[in-house]
Amino acid sequence: MHPMLQRAQEMQNQFIEYRRQFHRHPEAGWKEEKTAAAVMAHLDSLDIPYTRIGATAVVGLIQGGIPGGKCIAIRADMDALSVAELSDAEYASEVPGMMHACGHDGHTAILMGVASLLKEKQAEFQGAVKLLFQPAEEGPGGAGRMIEGGCLENPKVDAAIGLHLNTVDYYTGELALKDGAASAGTDSLNITITGYGGHGASPHLSVDAIVCAAQVVTALQSIASREISPNGSVVVTIGTIQGGYRGNVIADKVTLSGTVRTLDPVIRNSIPERVKRIVENIAAAYRCTGEVNMRFGYPSIINDVVMTAAFEKSAQQVLGVDKVKRIPEASMGGEDFSLFAEKVPACFARLGGRNEEKGCIHPGHNPRYNFDEDAIAFGMAAMAQMALDYLSGKV
Repeated sequence: MHPMLQRAQEMQNQFIEYRRQFHRHPEAGWKEEKTAAAVMAHLDSLDIPYTRIGATAVVGLIQGGIPGGKCIAIRADMDALSVAELSDAEYASEVPGMMHACGHDGHTAILMGVASLLKEKQAEFQGAVKLLFQPAEEGPGGAGRMIEGGCLENPKVDAAIGLHLNTVDYYTGELALKDGAASAGTDSLNITITGYGGHGASPHLSVDAIVCAAQVVTALQSIASREISPNGSVVVTIGTIQGGYRGNVIADKVTLSGTVRTLDPVIRNSIPERVKRIVENIAAAYRCTGEVNMRFGYPSIINDVVMTAAFEKSAQQVLGVDKVKRIPEASMGGEDFSLFAEKVPACFARLGGRNEEKGCIHPGHNPRYNFDEDAIAFGMAAMAQMALDYLSGKV
């Protein structure tokens, strides 16, 4: 067994307890006060200095004992989701309607463990490691606020890594990577169709916004099926439709909201014009008006080729060659680690947490979500060793 993994497993129970503490007391984005307090108390116990950004972001800094060198950042998100937990875990959420349904409690505990591992090695490495404990990944974007607050400066960050637990595709002890586009750009879409209301018995005296909206929903699917190459990836989803008053009244207005997911920035930038053209022209054909409001959200994570190869090589040494996988295709989910990856060469990995015997099989955002806590030591060891290998120039 690799010494880093052995040490991580020796200290793992402490971080399982932290994880359970966070799981019992989940906190929404920008409200992670108790979580941040636990993080700061842990850093204080290790004599690791830290700074604050806003109310809950914490940036720890471990300066190596050898002068000079580069700086690598390691990021963990801390926020929970507005989901009512249905698991029967003894550490289940005690906050009604709120739970850690995406593993951020595990991510935070893992990075706290990384801090402990690297503190023990502090005298031996050159350079610095920044520990980015980030709020509000689930929205509206804690990474951006941290970057604006200077988390990548003083000292300047040269590279970044992060990970996300996965309980569907990868088992405990596995780490999976993909270079290039690894997640989707996540953009919001709001459409308003305006007609002219009237009695349901006299449609000729009205302009039906609902009939028009139905055609718009159908036509928007042609963006993916008929406007974008089959080799490109795009999802246009209309998630809500609101309009009308009662069954015998023709609606004068319908509002629709949805999400657009893309991997290619060129395709992403082309979508607003395509949506606007379809909506406005169909609305005109049905004697309505159509208004489109699109807002860009998180961009795609673009994993740096060199950083991904380096993380792969480092993880193979720690976890074993057979435990390090390549992700076959990008996720169409969103992740604001992408904002860090826009600024510095970065790699965002998937950490296996699936274990059928423990019931850890449900996907993220599911009310029965849980991950195998034995994954914590594997995540600690993989990221700590990658930081050391990067700073030493071994990878």
